Amino acid sequence: MAESTYRPRDAIASTTNAVLLNGAAGVLISGVQNTLAKENRGLFGLFTKTGGTIAMFAAVGGTYAFIKDASANLRETDDPWNAALGGFFGGALLGIRTGRIPYVLGFGAGLATLLASFDAGGNHWRGYKWREGYVDDVARREAIRSTRRRAYEETIEEIGEGRGIYGPGYAERRAARLKEKYGIEVPLEHEKPYAY
Repeated sequence: MAESTYRPRDAIASTTNAVLLNGAAGVLISGVQNTLAKENRGLFGLFTKTGGTIAMFAAVGGTYAFIKDASANLRETDDPWNAALGGFFGGALLGIRTGRIPYVLGFGAGLATLLASFDAGGNHWRGYKWREGYVDDVARREAIRSTRRRAYEETIEEIGEGRGIYGPGYAERRAARLKEKYGIEVPLEHEKPYAY
């Protein structure tokens, strides 16, 4: 099996995306908690009474994404251990809320196991990545560019010159064509209608 080169991941960008996405999910869950409360909490109860849910969702998602990508960059490998590390630290954040060490370790181990097995299964509920093989997006785009790139001369030959597409020596060919067809002498260098 050919050894693939590791491409470093942007941990900050993925962390930002995870914080925003999980924060939005936290707002949704916080809204449900606020709605199901017996007393009327008002609009800002979403943030004042159940705002910890929003913060916890954002913190767990951001921690998972950062630890996963940072460990992948440090180890220069892409395997389920990265997801396990991220899952452990994210789950430990869930356990910190209780204030008890067994909960911290238990939630960390549970989330690490869940996310590592999900990553090992192909990061998809049906596991298509595992079955069909993973193709890096950058490598896929480079392959498309290399197979679909055409020579400039071939493009000009097929669609012709004009409409913003001009081959080398176009000005001379155009001047000769206009001289032959209409008898007009066209200067090769355009004169500016006004000078500064």
